[in-house]
Amino acid sequence: MIIQRVVLNSRPGKNGVPVAENFRLEQSTIADTVQAGQVRVKTLYLSVDPYMRCRMNEDTGSDYLQPWQLSEVADGGGVGVVEESKHDNLAEGDFVTSFTWPWQTVAILDGSLLQKLVPQLVNGRLSYFLGAAGITGLTALLGIREKGHVAVGANQTMVVSGAAGACGSLAGQIGRLEGCSRVVGIAGTDEKCSILVQEMGFDAAINYKKGNVAEQLRELCPGGVDVYFDNVGGDISDTVISQMNQNSHIILCGQISQYNKDVPYPPPLPPDIEKIQKERNITRERFLVLNYMDKHEASILQLCQWIQEGKLKVRETMVEGLANIGAAFQSMMSGGNIGKQIVSVSK
Repeated sequence: MIIQRVVLNSRPGKNGVPVAENFRLEQSTIADTVQAGQVRVKTLYLSVDPYMRCRMNEDTGSDYLQPWQLSEVADGGGVGVVEESKHDNLAEGDFVTSFTWPWQTVAILDGSLLQKLVPQLVNGRLSYFLGAAGITGLTALLGIREKGHVAVGANQTMVVSGAAGACGSLAGQIGRLEGCSRVVGIAGTDEKCSILVQEMGFDAAINYKKGNVAEQLRELCPGGVDVYFDNVGGDISDTVISQMNQNSHIILCGQISQYNKDVPYPPPLPPDIEKIQKERNITRERFLVLNYMDKHEASILQLCQWIQEGKLKVRETMVEGLANIGAAFQSMMSGGNIGKQIVSVSK
């Protein structure tokens, strides 16, 4: 069977900025027959995420992420539909997902590595299983519950950097639902800031490209910062940490400003900021959502319930066609999208 797939065409280099040309669309073939335990799936949606920048390097710098190989098919979160099955628990027409879905139009996969989906849980929006009702939503929810120490009635202020991105846009809303009394986002355009406040219920949002971020933070968080959901690292995070309260908490979700730099993860803080962290007893622990597998099922159901009730607003940037996945990746890494970046492969 002839298929289309996307392979890693070139590496941007440890400190390089990825471009669409780092990926290549090509024709390939897969077997015409499905073996015992396997299923043939048609790809519907693929997820494009910041962590994938690490996989473009020969060494990801992580013990749980494998690098993509040159001229080999890339992979990540995906959703598809079963076209043929020789797996006991999956049937033709079932919708399934995997965290290691190949970037190709049709694939033959081990059925035991696929998770069956219930479309009704997300009102039929299957792409949500790659975002708000998937690993992205899990990262936001479990990050807040496991590392944020949010308590109802504690009058806590949360700040979210990268707040208009896939995880940040959910984290601010979940922080509110979990009990934060004030939520402030940091984003890169006035449009994004407006969406955060008017659509997603943030109390305020700061455009870090305009004005003095430190001054705006002091004005919008007069009682200091109790919980910081950190998606970006770098100067923005240093500014937030300098205004955090005693015994406050950093949820170390991502460091997108550092992904094009050859630095360890999590990146070390500047000496003056590290001194503040230690003096104020601010927690800053590495967070990996895969360490909480036992809580995934219940957490997904909670996220789906909030979506059905309209309590969790979901934004997606949808790109049509497998051929455009490289451009989607470049746009996502440059901060050009709002919410989750999804590539629609098949209708």
